[in-house]
This record gives sequence, C-alpha cells and structure tokens, in this order.
Amino acid sequence: MAVKDFMTKKVIYVSPTTKIAKAADIMKEQGIHRLPVISDDKLVGLVTAGTIEKASPSVATSLSVYEMNYLLNKTTVGEVMIRDVQTISKYATMEDAVYQMRQHNIGVLPVVDNDQISGLITDKDVFGAFLRVAGYGEAGVHVRLLMADTVGSLAKVAELLAAHLLDVRSIIQINTENQKSAVEFQLIGKLSTTEIEAIFKTAGFEVDDIHVTENKLVR
Repeated sequence: MAVKDFMTKKVIYVSPTTKIAKAADIMKEQGIHRLPVISDDKLVGLVTAGTIEKASPSVATSLSVYEMNYLLNKTTVGEVMIRDVQTISKYATMEDAVYQMRQHNIGVLPVVDNDQISGLITDKDVFGAFLRVAGYGEAGVHVRLLMADTVGSLAKVAELLAAHLLDVRSIIQINTENQKSAVEFQLIGKLSTTEIEAIFKTAGFEVDDIHVTENKLVR
C-alpha cells in the first residue's frame, strides 16, 4: 500500500505572502482545512483553519469590524504558518503514514520527495484507502473465515476458490485473540452465499460470517 496510490494529487497551496483572509476564503471555497505553503517551488510551511483562527481577533475584542478586517488582510500566512511540517515520501507505505500521523497527532502529511510536493495524505485519504483495500462498495459476497495460522492454509483457500470460479477482489488477514487468524474475502462469482458457505464448511473451514454486498459510491 504505497502512499502514491492513495494520496490527494491535486494540491491547492498558498505562498508565505498570501493574506490569511485570502487563505481562509480558499479553504471555505474548496471545503478543505489545510493549505501547504510553497515558496520557490519548495514546501516551507503549512497553514490550517486552526492556525488562522488563533491568529484572528477574538469575538470579544474591542476592535471595530473595520479594524478586524484590516488585521486579517494585513497578516500574512508566513507570519502564522506551521514551519516544522511533518512530511512523507510517496514511496512510503500507508502504514508508515498512519503511524506518523498518530505519533504526531496530526491529520495531514504533505508528500514530498527531493523538496518537491506531489500530494497530500489526509485522514480522509486514510479512510478511503481502508475502504478500497477492503473492497467496500463492490457488489459480491463478503466471507470471514477463522483459520489456524499454519503454512499453506491460504493456498488451500485459493485453490478452493479457483476451483469454483470465485474471483477474489480483496483479502485481509487479522490475528485474533483466540490464536486463530480471521481471513476476510470480497468475492465475485455466480454462487449464492449458501453455496459458498457449504463449499468452505465441506473443506473443513470455519465460516464466521458471510453476507451479500452491494455497489456503493465511495467518495
């Protein structure tokens, strides 16, 4: 799961001289909460809705509306931006991205290689990656097997599926607390859930769950 396969490639950015009022307008128009700050084609910072809010006058301020607007249109992104920005390579794994985001309690990682930004990985991209890998939103049959974690067990499942012309669209293996592996498949084929369940049980597999899935638009 490489970052480059799941990152947001359309990068909307601002410069250090952009006024924070303009940056706030861009975020509102685009429905986003963070903007990379680029200078001379290099990432120099990150401005977020939170940093702009902190830099904006409080509603309890004694400033007039004119004075508040003047301040917002005078303050630049470069004055309030985050300078120590966590980044990641497009060749890194999504697991690396999730780990880094959790370690630093952040929701975005600019994707940077050779000082050039090529995308962003956000928490929304992480959720989307999980859905894609799980095969969510595709019509078919979802099967969850509980299996002993032994050599050749997955190969046996693959042979069984191939013999019955069942196409595997996704596969996820999870270690459970009962020393068994939970293996989940998203299958496509012409057999019903009853027929598929019977095939696995006849072969000695424990079927923990099986259900039909429907097409869904995953944004």
